[in-house]
Amino acid sequence: MTALPDYVAWGLAGLLLCAALLLLRWPLVQLVRLILRSSVGLAVLAVFSQFGHLLGVSLGVNLVNALVLGLLGVPGFGLLLMVQWVLR
Repeated sequence: MTALPDYVAWGLAGLLLCAALLLLRWPLVQLVRLILRSSVGLAVLAVFSQFGHLLGVSLGVNLVNALVLGLLGVPGFGLLLMVQWVLR
């Protein structure tokens, strides 16, 4: 049995990579979207932490809160405020 030439092996590996990217395109897009939205949520938390004490409310600037904001958006911000109020 003879081995495949290098260019055929690289070609098959490239096709396999393209097929995997096509199959995983939707989950990868969703993951990138979640990361971007969570980074915006983290920025919102950082800004809110600067003036939140004037309103008597403080939320932690951490990854869990940023993920909640990234997943739920503005309702997630309300949820975090309600959870902080209930646990106080």
